[in-house]
Amino acid sequence: MIKTNVMRLLDQAGISYKAIEYEVDEDNLAGEHVAELIGMPADQVFKTLVARGEKRGIVVFCIPVNLELDLKKAAIIIGDKKIEMLHVKDLLGTTGYIRGGCSPIGMKKKFPTYMDETAILFDEITISAGVRGCQLCIPREALIEYIDIMLCDIT
Repeated sequence: MIKTNVMRLLDQAGISYKAIEYEVDEDNLAGEHVAELIGMPADQVFKTLVARGEKRGIVVFCIPVNLELDLKKAAIIIGDKKIEMLHVKDLLGTTGYIRGGCSPIGMKKKFPTYMDETAILFDEITISAGVRGCQLCIPREALIEYIDIMLCDIT
């Protein structure tokens, strides 16, 4: 396995993780499919979504792969009137990541990051390693502290 930038950053911070590789299906990048491939419950596997607020600019949301981001709730939480999802074509230039491989760790810039409160149900959650085909199982609290995540009801 090749170390990703996310793994190197976690190693530097002394945060333990377990890398879980899986076969990428380009025809099905859905998070539920990834959860199935790695043998974990979908509510414990978190996807990283990037949005743009009218006033706040770029914001990052981490939610279970089997749920949908509630844009109205998310806008209220970030203190904005309206937010919209970042277009896939803008994802790489903004974050350094592609669809299906976006991680809340190691983006080009540090953006405000919010995680669905259901994460508190698990000691460990799974996030992208920054590439398609690899997820990282990481202690929830370590992740929250490392990138200064706010837990809230956003689904």
